[in-house]
Amino acid sequence: MHEREMTEAVTIIVGAGTAGFHVAAGLRELRYAGRVLLIGDEPEGPYHRPPLSKAYLLGSAEDDRIAMRPGPHYADRRIELVTSRRAVAIDRNQRALALDDGTVLGYSDLVLAVGARNRPLPVDGADLDGVFFLRTLGEARALRTRLAHVKRAVVIGAGFIGLEFAAGARKRGVEVTVIDVADRPMARAVAAETAAVFTREHQRAGTHFRFNSHVARLTGAAGRVTGVEMRDGEVIEAELVLVGIGVIPNTELAATCDLKVDDGIVVDEQLRTSDAHISAVGDCAVHPNPFTECMTRIESVQNAADQGKCVAARIAGRPAHFSAVPWFWSDQGDLKLQIAGMALGSERDVVRGDPSGTSCAVFRFRGERLLAVDTINRPGEHMVSRRLIGKRVALTPEQAADEKFDLRALASA
Repeated sequence: MHEREMTEAVTIIVGAGTAGFHVAAGLRELRYAGRVLLIGDEPEGPYHRPPLSKAYLLGSAEDDRIAMRPGPHYADRRIELVTSRRAVAIDRNQRALALDDGTVLGYSDLVLAVGARNRPLPVDGADLDGVFFLRTLGEARALRTRLAHVKRAVVIGAGFIGLEFAAGARKRGVEVTVIDVADRPMARAVAAETAAVFTREHQRAGTHFRFNSHVARLTGAAGRVTGVEMRDGEVIEAELVLVGIGVIPNTELAATCDLKVDDGIVVDEQLRTSDAHISAVGDCAVHPNPFTECMTRIESVQNAADQGKCVAARIAGRPAHFSAVPWFWSDQGDLKLQIAGMALGSERDVVRGDPSGTSCAVFRFRGERLLAVDTINRPGEHMVSRRLIGKRVALTPEQAADEKFDLRALASA
């Protein structure tokens, strides 16, 4: 590759998802004077992904409603939006980026916001017609079209996406079975008490679960999926199968120029890679997190947005360490799950409220330190929990369990 001659600062952002969008938008908000190029491999400009498994799936939101900004927004703010293009190589010595159409672009700063991709299902039949993933707008469009014509669906993976899809499909009258190798839904993300509430409420809505279960293969006829065969020989009929078994961070571009990679692109406290001119943000980035006290890769919309803003500020001359409290959410039917913090290494969970209903919180501790809080239909308590964790406020498990104890006053003290 040959470096394109530059007469001004140029920031190139590879990946037009949430993280990439917030880098570009943040640069212009901070009056960055250089060129800003936002390059995405999808045909659409930046869009909100959370509605894909909720409102969009149900047909109550269309493409224009989920776009982050209308088309003219980018030109108005001098953001050069490039779609349907894939970055294929980086030349660190020349500070040059090659695209799949042969274009070579020079940069002063390069931001990798390349995200992650669906983890494939490693069984026979996974390539049958009727087997879907749900991460991109294109996948959501195809899934919504097919969902309107089926009566039975199977979800493989009881994570956020799988359960959000299950709730939406049940609203459309589809019979849904959810399969997972774990003993409960969202096993890696939430406390057992939280998972029990969601299991109960999904079952009340008509969803069937198969926990501690493994898929042997997908069955089909005439090239189209007809069922899911379990290792014990049971076959669950299905006209549609949604696979939601996690994602794999996209590190291939970073590997073309020998950036450090370890289950993601490794970055420092300011989200710089092993090359000071290259940053990584969002689902692809592994960063030193002050709340987990270890290198962490976080898959969440809010993390992507916060990291994008942090990198934009540094490039615009306002450097700071990334220190946002991790938080997550998932809307499943009438249940709103919000998680503050991350419960890695938690030793004790205490419940605040009545877990037999649909409004409670689970506080997760390691010793006397509050690590994370799961809240169900308690948005106010979620906001307080983020402040408690962010300020490292001393809270005992006994105080957390006592609904008469004023958490808001403690967080404000």
